[in-house]
Amino acid sequence: MCGIVGAVAERNVTPILLEGLRRLEYRGYDSAGIAVIDGHACVDRVRRVGKVKALTEALEQHAIKGSTGIAHTRWATHGEPSETNAHPHICNHKVAIVHNGIIENHSVLRALQKAKGFVFTSETDTEVAVHQIEDYLQQEGDLLTAVNKAVADFEGAYALGVIAVNDPHRLIATRSGSPLVIGVGIGEYFIASDAAALLPVTRRFIYLEEGDVADIHNDCLRIFDKTGAEVEREIKESELSANATAKGEYRHYMLKEIHEQPAALVDMLQGRVADGRLIESAFGPEAQTLFDQVKSVQIIACGTSYHAGLVASYWLEALAGVPCRVEVASEYRYRKPVLADGTLVVTISQSGETADTLAALRAVKEKTTLTLAICNVPESSLVRESELKLMTRAGPEIGVASTKAFTTQLMALLLLVIALGKRHGMEDKKITVLIKQALSLPALMDRMLLDKMAIDQWADLFTDIDNAIFIGRGALYPIALEGALKLKEISYIHADAYPSGELKHGPIALIDPDLPTIAIACMDGYEGKIKSNIQEILARGGNVYLFADERLDVAGLGAGCKVLNIPAINAELAPILFAIPLQLFAYFVAVRKGTDVDQPRNLAKSVTVE
Repeated sequence: MCGIVGAVAERNVTPILLEGLRRLEYRGYDSAGIAVIDGHACVDRVRRVGKVKALTEALEQHAIKGSTGIAHTRWATHGEPSETNAHPHICNHKVAIVHNGIIENHSVLRALQKAKGFVFTSETDTEVAVHQIEDYLQQEGDLLTAVNKAVADFEGAYALGVIAVNDPHRLIATRSGSPLVIGVGIGEYFIASDAAALLPVTRRFIYLEEGDVADIHNDCLRIFDKTGAEVEREIKESELSANATAKGEYRHYMLKEIHEQPAALVDMLQGRVADGRLIESAFGPEAQTLFDQVKSVQIIACGTSYHAGLVASYWLEALAGVPCRVEVASEYRYRKPVLADGTLVVTISQSGETADTLAALRAVKEKTTLTLAICNVPESSLVRESELKLMTRAGPEIGVASTKAFTTQLMALLLLVIALGKRHGMEDKKITVLIKQALSLPALMDRMLLDKMAIDQWADLFTDIDNAIFIGRGALYPIALEGALKLKEISYIHADAYPSGELKHGPIALIDPDLPTIAIACMDGYEGKIKSNIQEILARGGNVYLFADERLDVAGLGAGCKVLNIPAINAELAPILFAIPLQLFAYFVAVRKGTDVDQPRNLAKSVTVE
C-alpha cells in the first residue's frame, strides 16, 4: 500500500527518491513526502497532499539536498489525508521515519509517550513509532540499538526506514509483515517497498526476510535476522529493465496491460508444457511427491485472485474430480477452519505480500506442508514461505485494477487442475485437448484485442449510468463477479454480479430500463438457460449487453439485447478468454467517465495491511 524509498550515497539522493516515488504511484496513495539529512546534519523535509507531482512542484520552490534520505507515499489508515499526517515523520528534529503497515498498540504507546513529554503533531500511528525510536536513542546513543528496542515494543505490521542526525550517513531498515527490498549500488545502497522503484539506479537486490534489520551505510551493509544474528542474504539480479514499467504508446497502464495478456500467457506456458503434456517440476522439485498426497484443495485469496480461485473450484471438481473450497483470506484467517488430511492449500496473490493471504498461509503451515503459492513476484514472502510455487510470469502490473495477473493466474490454476486430474481419473485425451486449447488462447486474445470497437461504442451508453448487474452461469459466474469488480473499481459505477439462475430469487426486482444487465454466455450445454434469463429481463423492460460465444444462436432476443461475439472456445477455457472483453468494457466506461483509471480513488495495488 504505502510506498517507501530510501538511499545512502555520496551524491545528492533527492532526485533518486523522487523518481522512486513516481514509480511507486501505482500502489495507491493520498500524500507524499521526502526528508534528507543536509550538509549541516539537519533533517530537511517537504510533504504535500495529493500526487507526487505536487511534491515535485514544492521541491522546485524549496530545493533540499542530502546524501542520506527517505521518502514515502501514504495511503491513509490512521488520520485523514493531510500534510501533518503525511510521512516522513520527525521527532525532536533528530530522527525521521517512513513506515508501511499499522502499529496496532499505538494508543497504549501514545499514552506512555505523552506522559514522558513527547508532543504529537499528527493522528498517525507512525508518529508513535518515531517517538519510541527517539526515546531509546536518547538512552542508548546508537540508532541500530534504538530501532531494535523500539520494534520489540510494536504490535502489528511494519516496514521502516529510519535516519538520524547524530549518524547522518546511516539508514536503518526493518520489516515485519510488510515488504522491503535493498538495492545494491556501487558505493551506495537503497531501500524500497518494490524493486521497480529502484530500477533506474540498480538491478541488484536483496529481499529482506521477516524480522530482518538492515544497518546501511553507503560503503557497507549488515543484516541481522529476527534472533539478532548477523546473516548474509543473497543478492539477486532483476531481469526487469528501467523502462519495464513505462506506458509506451498506451494512454493508460491498464490498457497496456490488457494488451500484454497474449504475450503473458505465452510466457506463462513456456517450459511448463511440452509435446502436449504438463511438466510437473514447474511447481517445484517436490511437486510429484506432494501432489500424490492430495485428496482435496483449499484455495485462499482476496479480490481478483479470489475470483480466479472460484473459477478453479469449478474446474477442479468438474474436470479433475477433486473436492475444492475457496475462501476469502480475511475471513479464513479469523475463523477456526477444519483442514482435512491430504488438503492442498493454494494461496493466490499478484504481489505475494497481501497481508491477509500471508497470515492465512502462516496459520495453515502449523497444520500441513501441502502448500502452493500462485504468484507474480518470485522473491515475495508468499513464494518463499510455500512448499510449492508456480510463478505467473505476468511481468510488472502497474494499473491497480488487475488484468494480466488475473488471466495468468487462471492459466496457472488450469495447470494445477491438469496435474491433480492425472491422479484422479482425468483421461489423457482430455488433458491433450485442454493443453491444445490453452496454447491457442493467445491467438484468440489477439483477435479480440484487434476487434474492440464495438465494446468502445457500448461504453458511450454507460456515461450516465450509476448501477449495473452482471450475470453468468457455471465457471462464467466468477467472471461476472470479476467484471462487476472491474467496473466498480475504475468507473465508480455500483455493480453486482449474480448466477443467472438467481435472478428470480430477488435481483429481478431491480430490473427496469435504467438498470443495464451485462450477461456472458459460452457453449457449455446450458446456454439455453441463460437465454431464458435474458428473456425474463427483456420482458420487464430491461436492457441487456451480451458477450456470447460466436456460435450461440441469439435470434429472437430482440432489440433490447445487444450482442458482442466472442471467438469460439472450449467451455472449460472460456473464463480466461471472456475476461478480456469485460476488462476492456470497464476500461472504456472509466475513460468516458473521466476517472483516474490507473490509480482509482481509495484503492491500493498491494494491500499489505489489514
